[in-house]
Amino acid sequence: MKDINPALAYDQRKSAPTFQKNDEYDAWCVGTVLINQLHSLPDAKPEDNHWTLSQLVNRRDLLVKDGIRFKNGLHEQVSIAYPSYHKFFSEIDGKTALYFWKTYPSPLYLQDKTAGELAEELREISRSFKQVKAELILDCIQKDGNTIRDYQDSRDFLTRSLARDLEHQMEEKGRLEKEIEKVLSSFDYKLTSMPGIGTAVASKLIVEIGDIRRFPNADKLARFAGIAPVKFSSAGKGKEQSSRQGKLHGLFYFLAVTMVSVPKTGIPNHPVFHSYFMRKIGEGKTKSQALVCIMRRLVNIIYGMMKNKTEYREQIVPNQPQEEQ
Repeated sequence: MKDINPALAYDQRKSAPTFQKNDEYDAWCVGTVLINQLHSLPDAKPEDNHWTLSQLVNRRDLLVKDGIRFKNGLHEQVSIAYPSYHKFFSEIDGKTALYFWKTYPSPLYLQDKTAGELAEELREISRSFKQVKAELILDCIQKDGNTIRDYQDSRDFLTRSLARDLEHQMEEKGRLEKEIEKVLSSFDYKLTSMPGIGTAVASKLIVEIGDIRRFPNADKLARFAGIAPVKFSSAGKGKEQSSRQGKLHGLFYFLAVTMVSVPKTGIPNHPVFHSYFMRKIGEGKTKSQALVCIMRRLVNIIYGMMKNKTEYREQIVPNQPQEEQ
């Protein structure tokens, strides 16, 4: 097997005027390069880490989707048996909550249960569980009135089944994320050194970008991600437009929103990007346009970090808006 640099196929494609713009012609260009330069082309070295990471990321995405389905199903069941459940369990899939749904899928199982007994039982799951919370649960159940329906046994089975599924899904996702971290270390990229990029985002970036060497510069990567405009033309006429489709575009958009967001603390997640974002709005750009500027800057930074395998470095220029490199 031989490794063909995309630049060689591109040169072959541009070596003669043609109106062909299809996969068949691209394949012909690759084949021509292979025939004419067979002895000078380097041997292909399949990178199993890319393939393996891709499979792990896909598996994680499927588990996340499963978790969403399980949570929605559990909300549907619990909202009937415990209409006020959101008052005592803000997170329906918390450790204590899941134990509660498995043990008490409906108020029938809480008959003759005192607040003290319930608190003591749930304290074995969460040491911080207080009796006041147990009293709140029993009080909400009393105020909800009779919530028992026909075929309650089957309804209780569904609640328990969904709770078990969620427990298994979270355990499996945790094991999967550890495996992703292990494979991620084989790339020697330091993407997680950048605030806002965790293991999940870093692994998705690597999977979607692939071998960074196939992009000669950050502009090419930006076009590939649908962030920089690409010229679409026919017969010498056309216009430039950017495609917002694709997972990579979505990743950079998610990152950009994360960087400029300001949580309840009032402190921006990333002051440098937030300052740049506000500066662009001050220049007359809309929020959407300013976000594209953030995405474009993120492409430059991430491209440099992957190309040179360097950590994120933040440069602060006195009396000037903070910039990154």
